[in-house]
Amino acid sequence: MRRRRHRVSGGDPVTEARKPFWISAFLDQAPGEGEASEAFWAAVTGTSLSTRRGDDGEFATLVPADGDDHLRVQRLADGPRGVHLDLHVDDVRAGADRLAGLGAVEVADLGHIIMRSPGGMTFCLVTHPCRVRTSPVVWPDGHRSLVDQVCLDVPSVLLDAETAFWSRALELDVVASATASTFRPLRRDPALPLRILLQDIGSGDVVRAHLDLATDDRAAEVARHGSLGAQVVAEHARWTVLADPVGRAYCVTDRDPSTGLLP
Repeated sequence: MRRRRHRVSGGDPVTEARKPFWISAFLDQAPGEGEASEAFWAAVTGTSLSTRRGDDGEFATLVPADGDDHLRVQRLADGPRGVHLDLHVDDVRAGADRLAGLGAVEVADLGHIIMRSPGGMTFCLVTHPCRVRTSPVVWPDGHRSLVDQVCLDVPSVLLDAETAFWSRALELDVVASATASTFRPLRRDPALPLRILLQDIGSGDVVRAHLDLATDDRAAEVARHGSLGAQVVAEHARWTVLADPVGRAYCVTDRDPSTGLLP
């Protein structure tokens, strides 16, 4: 396989081949939920649904107006809805071996490699070439939004191990949160389309994930989502929790969609 270099680095080429150069988020749809969920997320993100692929047409991409995609959808044959990550690397075998050394468990090698984090969060290693971040979508009233963060919902007993794993896996330091003591954000890498935020959820036994959008007008953005079928679940000082038409939770935040930072 011919390998492509996706970032300029003075580091060792073998080491670089194992490091993620892109992150994609997959919306995993439970049986019967695919059509409604995909239509909603395409409308919310201002993307278009690609041609379906896979043996049963289970995969599709949410194609942005500019830049490279970082959101995809999968229709599951069984099991609950959720979110999983794809880490894009130049060499999936070398990448998997590196992450296994950090505590991940390899589940299957299907050309792409399926793994689980120490806390049970499913992710995949893939080689799809991507490098250009998408721009925030400008809506008709002038406000902007972008899905730019994945929040890992981590039970307290798993938080330290999960934080250490993702920090080392992405080679990004943990930084202080300006929002809540229960949050552990990783440093934002401008080369990556999605930032990783870990959240202490208290009780539980497995790590799950949800998407976060950044916007410069939360009230307008939440109203737009409501017009597309979302329901408000909870309001907080800096973010709103919503559920999409099939019940998947996600958040709209006050972070600037260009910088990812709070105003």
